[in-house]
Amino acid sequence: MAKSALFREQELAFRTQYAELKERVIAAGRLLPGTPGALVRRKGTGYSYWYRVFYSVPGKQSEELVCKDGDAAALQSMRDRIAFSEWVAAQVSNLRKLGFQTADKPVARVLVELHNRGAFEAGLALVGTLGYMAWLNELGAVAVSARTLDIDLARHQQLKLAAPLSFLTTMQATGLPFAAIPGMPAKEASTSVKLPGVQGLRVDVLAPGIALGAVVRVPELDWAAQAIPHYDYLLKASEPGAMLAGGHCIPVRLPQAARLVWHKLYSSTARLGFPEKAAKDRHQALVLASVISETDPRALTLAFKATPGAMARKIRPLYSRLVKEPAAHAPLQEVLRACLRP
Repeated sequence: MAKSALFREQELAFRTQYAELKERVIAAGRLLPGTPGALVRRKGTGYSYWYRVFYSVPGKQSEELVCKDGDAAALQSMRDRIAFSEWVAAQVSNLRKLGFQTADKPVARVLVELHNRGAFEAGLALVGTLGYMAWLNELGAVAVSARTLDIDLARHQQLKLAAPLSFLTTMQATGLPFAAIPGMPAKEASTSVKLPGVQGLRVDVLAPGIALGAVVRVPELDWAAQAIPHYDYLLKASEPGAMLAGGHCIPVRLPQAARLVWHKLYSSTARLGFPEKAAKDRHQALVLASVISETDPRALTLAFKATPGAMARKIRPLYSRLVKEPAAHAPLQEVLRACLRP
């Protein structure tokens, strides 16, 4: 198989290791937040209790009650969950060394909380750079990816939650000092939360909409989202996947990889005044397209045919630039010519 200069393929053994990890995590259900931790027995006034002591976030020790001393079944269940978390952390560490994309611990804490509360199962999708990183792992590709300070979450339609889920409460439950970013203008609802500092992690909620940045109400999250044009195209028929972060592998939902390619190219045309971000979008699109064109070029062609006309008209003028960038990768050039050549 021809190899693109934009990526290299993971060895089969490593792809199998990732697939087994993801399969086991999906079957595990709720994940233990933070580090695996250890079991500690404490004596009270006449009774003894077992606690799990762990670091919920970096530098912050926490503990949770497990059971009363003597409840052997509950104690063994927690021992098994801690052992599983230790195994997952070891697997993630190995995969990181092998070139798999891995986000940092604060990202892990947010994604674990959302997973445990059923947000991804209900339809919330992970998009943006983290979505791109997750797809590289899913497709078994090694490529350079810049660290991101954002978590982009997208809602296509009303989430199928068993009960309303407060987004702000969920973010604060991570133990990280998230604060709502005031809406702009002030009368508008907030669509993002952020950690303190210039480099603080930001979590944005996004949704389909005609006017870029318009506020879309998300009542089931008691929150709001920023409108992004053509996100209905991007989020149609999203797929289950996983994200490696910290010492965790977290089940998430991802937009279809081929649709992510074309939407990132479209987004690059809307980055007026931000050439670095436009270049990042184009690069990520080309890397992902290179991987897909090796194994399933038809998926890219079909995804382009499904793009709305207004979106396709923005992408086509990029043809002459795009076809030169992946010069060492003939399969992608063929797809670009078939879809974009005037």
